[in-house]
Amino acid sequence: MAITVEQIKQLREATGAGVLDCRKALEQANGDYEKALEFLREKGLATAAKRAGRQASEGTIELYSHGNGRVGVMLELNSETDFVGRSETFRTLAHELVLQIAAADPHFIRDEDIPEDVLENIKQDATAKAKAEGKPDAVISRIVEGYMTKFKDENVLLRQAYVRDETLTVQALINQAVASLGENIVVRRFARWALGETTSGE
Repeated sequence: MAITVEQIKQLREATGAGVLDCRKALEQANGDYEKALEFLREKGLATAAKRAGRQASEGTIELYSHGNGRVGVMLELNSETDFVGRSETFRTLAHELVLQIAAADPHFIRDEDIPEDVLENIKQDATAKAKAEGKPDAVISRIVEGYMTKFKDENVLLRQAYVRDETLTVQALINQAVASLGENIVVRRFARWALGETTSGE
């Protein structure tokens, strides 16, 4: 099947991958856009895994104010080099991430950032609820596991569904940028404030 320039362009815009990578993915998928997209996403994951151990201390601090100043977000996103940190692709990713944080209100960057006592409380609450509903002991562990997964999917930034395209997680979005830019990209930290909210200790 002949691969058109339009197909390559569409795939490039969706993934940020190079022209040759897009052509190769479409050829392997016999022109099937969805299969080619999946192939590039998998490749992005592989690329991200290879680069994950590399030092990333350049990048940007992105600021965002939403709703006439009702919500504010500050994010530090790191790259390996200043060159990539100043690129349009990297800056666009940083902006998309602050929009994500403003909209989806994550509390942690990755799974390992969740304190053990928080996980234990969720586990205990889910167990107590399942028992109160009369669920058999044989299925309670699966129910608890489901609660834990849901909590992480909603509260961990990298696991959240990307607000502009729920078929992608935030991690997959970052992986696309890693594949496109050829550098490790790390969400270092973020803070989100909403007008009138109080934090612990206030």
